[in-house]
Amino acid sequence: MSVPRGVNVSDPHRATERGPLTAVVVLCFGGLAAALTQTLVIPIQSELPGLLDTSAANAAWVVTITLLAGAVAMPVSGRIADLVGKQRVLVASAAVLVVGSLVCALSDSLVPVLAGRALQGVAMGFIPVGISLMREITPPHLTATATAAMSATLGVGGAIGLPLSAWIVQTGDWHTLFWVASAISVVVLVLTWVLVPHVHDARGGRLDVPGAVGLAIGLVALLVGISKATTWGWTDARTLGSIAAGLLVLVAWGAFELRRDDPLVDLRTSARLPVLMTNVAAVAIGFGMMAQSIVVPQLLQLPAFTGYGLGQSILAAGLWMAPAGLMMMVFAPLSGRLLGSVGAKKTLMAGAVVLGLGYVAALFLMDAPWQLLIASCISSAGVGIGYAAMPTLILDAAPPREAAAAVGLNSLMRSFGTTLAAAVMGTILTSSTTSSGPGIELPTLSAFQWCFAAGAVAAALGVALAAFIPARADTATIEPAPPVPAPEHAG
Repeated sequence: MSVPRGVNVSDPHRATERGPLTAVVVLCFGGLAAALTQTLVIPIQSELPGLLDTSAANAAWVVTITLLAGAVAMPVSGRIADLVGKQRVLVASAAVLVVGSLVCALSDSLVPVLAGRALQGVAMGFIPVGISLMREITPPHLTATATAAMSATLGVGGAIGLPLSAWIVQTGDWHTLFWVASAISVVVLVLTWVLVPHVHDARGGRLDVPGAVGLAIGLVALLVGISKATTWGWTDARTLGSIAAGLLVLVAWGAFELRRDDPLVDLRTSARLPVLMTNVAAVAIGFGMMAQSIVVPQLLQLPAFTGYGLGQSILAAGLWMAPAGLMMMVFAPLSGRLLGSVGAKKTLMAGAVVLGLGYVAALFLMDAPWQLLIASCISSAGVGIGYAAMPTLILDAAPPREAAAAVGLNSLMRSFGTTLAAAVMGTILTSSTTSSGPGIELPTLSAFQWCFAAGAVAAALGVALAAFIPARADTATIEPAPPVPAPEHAG
């Protein structure tokens, strides 16, 4: 029987009692549940002002606040996991997801729903922490595939969430969305507590609270400016002021972190070329993933009378998109084999190439839903391959004591890419419109084509950035993590 690295085989309570594969399945299910909440409210987004008795501008924060909370939570959760142990943070993240989902399920007004959605965003820290734990609980032959599968949950959860939530809304009350999320979250909490081994991987130290606050302020200001740019306008004082303030705070935060003995994020490690270029490439790959998630559903749902819209319902559009999300998970085993045979750098480059090919194909496959399905599946395969490679590159370059924080920062960079994509795609789609009635403006065919072209350019940029990752990081083997004491099964 293979023994997970870092496990003391003389201890009777080792991870292999239940099997590392069981823990991997639980972690992937937890990541899927956390990611699913990100798209949970999209089918009812246009109805939120009436449902919550508020303005459309205020209702938009129901989506935005989850994104902001997740962006802040991923690096902070990673750092806490390095300090107190990864399994504890996973259990805490699952518990937060339960509470956030219940708060939304029991609410009928804006403020409590925003609070619940923020807590659901905080639970996104489950994903990078779960990825970083993979190396400690899996045998070498399983590590690459497990990491690839966990990375894919970022995209798969969102893809599944759209048709699932559309179906739930069509068959019941909108609160049912959050009751279902609550039930799934409870299952994740129990399974994580019972089946994910608690290895004693806490490195000790103190949480850099000022650093966490500074990072949160800078990220929120920057991401609010970018995410609201389509609504406010890129040249609006609110947009420019928010982006400028965020950048200034982040620069000051970086200077502060460099002087800390135990920083929230070790910027010197992050400045190492393998880590730096992987994180920058993550922005491009994240951009590529989100671009199709925004553009394809809109094209599918656009009225057929435009001549290029495909006239699909929200549920039908979600179902056409679902196979693309599942494609990321299907490619996890292939990604694992690529990591072991050609190395993480070449795997990342291959993923970006496939992603770009999907967008090029979309330029010629816009006439029917099944054509967009093919193009989306190609793009999603590329995202799955690329997402699998990034954690491996990060973990190979970062010290073990900073593993979870480093993966959390990489996840943040992907999130930044998705936010940027949402703003850019929204700007392109609203910059070229045609009137379909009084006060009704719809994107033109050329606007969709420009969106697909932008996705292809982002993918090409990802290939170029990955090419600068040093060859020494392009290893065909995955080094074992340093030994840690034996695990416990209870949190």
